[in-house]
Amino acid sequence: MRKEVIKSDITVIGGGLAGVSAAVAAARLGRTVSLIQNRPVLGGNSSSEVRVWVCGATAHGTNRYARETGIMGELFLENQYRNIDGNPYIWDMIVLETVRAEPNIRLFLNTDVHEVEAEGDADSRIIRSVTGWMMGSERRIRFESGMFLDCTGDGLIGFLAGAKYRIGREAKEEYNEAWAPQVADDITLGSTMFFYTKDAGQPVKFIPPSFAKDITKTTIPLKRVIRSGDNGCAYWWIEWGGEMDTVHDNERIRDELWAVIYGIWDYIKNSGKFDANNMTLEWVGSIPGKREYRRFLGDYVLNQNDIVEQRQFEDGVAFGGWSIDLHPPQGMYSTESGSKHLHADGVYSIPFRSLYSANVNNLMMAGRDISASHVAFGTTRVMATCAVIGEAAGTGAALCAAKGILPRELYQTHMLELQQTLLRQGASIIGFRNEDPGDLARNAKTTASSTLTQLAVQKSVESCRLASDIGLLLPVDPELTGLELLIDAAEDTRLEVELWGTGRGENYVPHTLQTAASIPISKGVGQWAKLLLQWKPDAPQNAFLIIKANERIALHLSDEPQSGVLVFVKGPQPIVSPEFGDQQPAQPVVQWNMRPFVRKSICFRLLSPTHAFAPDKVIDGYHRPYAGTHLWSSASLREDSPEWLELSWPASVSIRTVHLTFNDDVNEDLINLHHHRTPFEAIPELIKDYRLQSYINGEWVTIAEGRNNRKRRAVHTLDRSLSSERLRLVVDATNGCPRAEIIEIRVYE
Repeated sequence: MRKEVIKSDITVIGGGLAGVSAAVAAARLGRTVSLIQNRPVLGGNSSSEVRVWVCGATAHGTNRYARETGIMGELFLENQYRNIDGNPYIWDMIVLETVRAEPNIRLFLNTDVHEVEAEGDADSRIIRSVTGWMMGSERRIRFESGMFLDCTGDGLIGFLAGAKYRIGREAKEEYNEAWAPQVADDITLGSTMFFYTKDAGQPVKFIPPSFAKDITKTTIPLKRVIRSGDNGCAYWWIEWGGEMDTVHDNERIRDELWAVIYGIWDYIKNSGKFDANNMTLEWVGSIPGKREYRRFLGDYVLNQNDIVEQRQFEDGVAFGGWSIDLHPPQGMYSTESGSKHLHADGVYSIPFRSLYSANVNNLMMAGRDISASHVAFGTTRVMATCAVIGEAAGTGAALCAAKGILPRELYQTHMLELQQTLLRQGASIIGFRNEDPGDLARNAKTTASSTLTQLAVQKSVESCRLASDIGLLLPVDPELTGLELLIDAAEDTRLEVELWGTGRGENYVPHTLQTAASIPISKGVGQWAKLLLQWKPDAPQNAFLIIKANERIALHLSDEPQSGVLVFVKGPQPIVSPEFGDQQPAQPVVQWNMRPFVRKSICFRLLSPTHAFAPDKVIDGYHRPYAGTHLWSSASLREDSPEWLELSWPASVSIRTVHLTFNDDVNEDLINLHHHRTPFEAIPELIKDYRLQSYINGEWVTIAEGRNNRKRRAVHTLDRSLSSERLRLVVDATNGCPRAEIIEIRVYE
């Protein structure tokens, strides 16, 4: 047996997406990191061993402009390009490659940490080391660091270190949470295993094992949807163990899940109720995907009210958007629905104080073990949200290591620096803007070859009957005087439109009625109907136009998407849970559904010009939609005439590093596995080919370039600093968009 000691600035235990993101974030900031994972692959529940979809703030397309950026965003885009069909093994490779690309990370796979050396009293402890056993290699490894991150999910490291934690559900009165039980208990969400099937092209028999459960003798066929073609996460409801101890009873839970999986397959293959003669099992999981166990106590406990009210935190460092998603304790055997969901009006913020331990001073946490109540955990637990939390925690740990301080002091004295570092690295903090004093671009003047000033979508490819209210969201900057809609009318009638504000910059639902218009319409096809709707808000923001249902009218649709414009159809008021009776909370993000209009728009023309796509948007501090698009868009893009965006200063500045952020359409719902297939490998709005030029000695000189780009961000560091008064980004091609679109440019000495 070999004994080793590994010293690094930061030790991250747990190689799920939270741990991976934490390690990568810290390493990119120059810190040495030991990343420890007790499995042979990275990715945790998303890996090929478990195969859970990576869900996040988009909530499968329910939330608007909500996809994660930063490290999780990089993984989504790379997987989309290299793994469009969602092969779980290629996803493993992409996650592993992301870690191996960082020279500051030492990766230890198959290493199970089960010892922690910590000291101090119960209210103030310090971790000195953790020790693990590398399975198959007979290596006992002691890891020493100044900072430790528990990204294990189950919270084993913090537990061994003496960190304060909770398991189960808090009582309603503790945080005044509507979805909490009256009395606290130790019930958690259960664990799940999946299976894959395939068509073998010939008849395949199935003889069930002796331990397979006869599901016809259970409530499963009555309350759960079973289809022969479904596999993987479509069976998320194969869940059990919420009334047990999901860690100590893990083996028992696995056996029960296996019994049910093989029983479901026996039912599909041999009951005669399904067309499954040629179907065979391709893969069955062997590791339960755990949802919940320990949740550590930090300086703040995130709760249901924070989520629903979308509370803004001064120490916000991450965001989520998945619904509060809770499951019945009995799991698959429950006679209730398999889950109940409560959505806020949009995405919500997560504070830094929930990412470090209240009593173990050098312990941070990321993933499903952060400081949150059981109800709030119902949304923060999904993996893309865990990943952005991981990036925030890793960035915080890196700053602590660099400054020689602890997380609580970082919160108290360096919070702005942490937030600005996250933004500079590409992570998103909703509502926060770039205030980096080192960014020379903030003081530049911007000009462009052309700018989109007339917002219109005019190419019609089909029409749809106005059977329900239709919503049209678009930016108002600085004002809206009216618009025209392309319609057909089966007979003389009236067209009614309401204009609503969205209330908050991160929300995309009707909130406050501002004005309305109604005009007579004559029978006819292909006519532009003009509506005079006057609105000049105090600051640029989005308008939510509601085109009222009228069966006699049809709207024309286009297949040409327009950045900043979304279309919705209004459905019935969603039912949350029978527990609420007639007191149903409003869920407008569910009621206003944009899925039928992904990458489509209704045909319209604004009557007034817009400043929403002006060149100065690239230096306004925002790098994702927030009360507007916050990007520059050219009027068009032609092969024979590249578009360009220029920064200029009154005197020469020293330029060494340039950060470019391109439009990767964060409204597009991407996923790692097989939930749905997006038709393009690279987001069409992304700039594909570009040149970065500086004006030197009276001529434009190319100082950097990108070809076949498919990423959101590019950082170009020059071999040496150059002095210039002008910097230009020339766009030669996109990945399909007919316009050049740039979100942000930063310039550093």
